[in-house]
Amino acid sequence: MTSIQTNIRPAFDKVITDIADYVDRYRVKSDLAYETAHHCLIDSLGCGFEALAYPECTKLLGPDVPGTLVPNGARVPGTSFVLGPVEAAFNIGTLIRWVDFMDTFFGETVVHPSDAFGGILAVADWLSRTRVARGKQPLTVHDVHDAAIKAYEIMGGLALLNGLSNSFARSARVGLDHTILVKVAVTAVTTKMLGGTREEIVNAVSNAWVDGGPLVIYRRAPNTGPRKSWAAADQASRGVRLALMALKGEMGYPAALTQKTWGFYDVLFNGKPFKFQRPYGTYIIENVMFKIAYPMAFHGQTAVEVAIGLHPLVKHRLEEIKEVELWTQQSALTAVNKTGPLHNPADRDHCLQYQVAIGMIFGNLATEDYEDARAADPRIDKLRAKMVLREDSRYTRDCLDPRKRSNANAICVHFRDGTKTDRVEVEYPLGHRRRRKEGLPLLISKFEKNLARIFPGKQKKAILDVCRDRKRLAAMPVNEFFDLLSLPPALR
Repeated sequence: MTSIQTNIRPAFDKVITDIADYVDRYRVKSDLAYETAHHCLIDSLGCGFEALAYPECTKLLGPDVPGTLVPNGARVPGTSFVLGPVEAAFNIGTLIRWVDFMDTFFGETVVHPSDAFGGILAVADWLSRTRVARGKQPLTVHDVHDAAIKAYEIMGGLALLNGLSNSFARSARVGLDHTILVKVAVTAVTTKMLGGTREEIVNAVSNAWVDGGPLVIYRRAPNTGPRKSWAAADQASRGVRLALMALKGEMGYPAALTQKTWGFYDVLFNGKPFKFQRPYGTYIIENVMFKIAYPMAFHGQTAVEVAIGLHPLVKHRLEEIKEVELWTQQSALTAVNKTGPLHNPADRDHCLQYQVAIGMIFGNLATEDYEDARAADPRIDKLRAKMVLREDSRYTRDCLDPRKRSNANAICVHFRDGTKTDRVEVEYPLGHRRRRKEGLPLLISKFEKNLARIFPGKQKKAILDVCRDRKRLAAMPVNEFFDLLSLPPALR
C-alpha cells in the first residue's frame, strides 16, 4: 500500500527560531563581554598576520579568478586583496585559523568561536564601503563586537551538550566537524548585519542546517591534513552566501532539523535532538579561552606548560628516560593522541606527544616547530615513543563543569635508574578566565609581535595605538580600520 504524506508545513523548528530571536532581539549589556570581544578581535587579527609567513596558507588567498575587481570590496588584513564578501570571508577566516593560535571553547564539542570573524569582518567591511559610497553611515567596530558576541554564543551554546565530533561524547560517534557551527552562527549574525528581518534570519539559518556539515576526517589519524586550517573559513564563506541569498528572498525549510527521515537529526545526528545547558546570552565569550603561549589544540596547552617546566630537569637526560606518563582528559585522547609517523605540519600540531616532546627537548613551542626542519630532529620521535597517555576521570569531569571549565594535564618522567620526577600538574591554562589577569598583558605582546611581522614602523604604531584604546577602536568605522590594516601591492 502506498503511504500518503501530508503536505501541511509545520512551524519552524524551535532551535532555529531561538537563534533568530537571540540575534534579532537580544541586547548585549555585559561590559565584560564587550571587553573580551575586543581582545578576541585583535588576537584573531594577529594570528592572521602570523599566518602570512606560511606559503601553504598564502597560496589559498586572493580572488578565485585572478584580476577580479570588486567595487567597494572587502579588504583582507595584511594584504592588498579587495574581494567580494564571500571570497573575503574565506580569505580572512583562513588567515585567522591557519596557525591554530586563536581562542577556543569546549563542551561536548570543541569549537573555535573566532572562526566567525572571517564572515563578520568580510561583511562589515564590504557593507561599510557600500554604505559610504551611497552617502550612508558605515558600521563601526562596536557593531563587529556585537555580532561576534552573538556568534560566539551560538557556537558555544550548541557545542556545550552536543557531541558533533566525539570529543567528550563517548557514546556519540557522529563524525561531523565542528565547523558546521561556524556556518550556522555566521549565517545568523551576518543576515542581521545586512539588515535582514527575523523571518530572513530564520530562513537563512534553516538553510545552514539543510547544508549538513563536513566530516571530521581531516582532523583525525591517519587522514590529518591542512584542510583543518581552512575548513572553518569555507563554512564562514558559506554562511555569508546563505545570508545574501536570504536577503534576496530565498525561502527557508521549517523542519530542517526535526523532519522524520529527512531532517538533520535523523540523517546526521543519530535521531537525537540537540540539548541545551542555558539560554543564549554572553556566557561563551565571557568564558572563552585564549591561546596565549602555544600554537596548539587547547586540549594540551597545560601539558606543554608542564613539559616546558620539566625541560631543565630532563634536557641533559633524554637518553636516560624510560617512560613519560601523561594524564589528560578524554577529549585529548580522542583528538590529539597519535602514534606512528607524522606526515605534515597539520599532523604534528594535532599530536600531543609531539608537542610535549618539543617542550621537554627545547623548552618552548612555536609555530615553526611543526615544520619539516624541526621534525627531522630524531630525538622528537624517540621521545614520543616513550610516552603513555592515560585518562584522569577528574580532568574529564572538570573540563565540562561549567563552574570550572579546566583543562588539566599532568606529567611524570621515569628514568632507567629507577628515579622519577614528581607528577607535575597544571589545571588551568594561561588563557583561561581564571588566569585572565596574568594572560592579557601577554596577549597584547603577542599581538604586537604579530603586527611587527607585517607592517612598517609608522603603520604598526598607528594600529597598535588604536587597538590599545578599546573605546576608540569600538567607535572607529570598520572601513577606516581595515584601511589601516591593508598593505599596498608593492608590500604584499
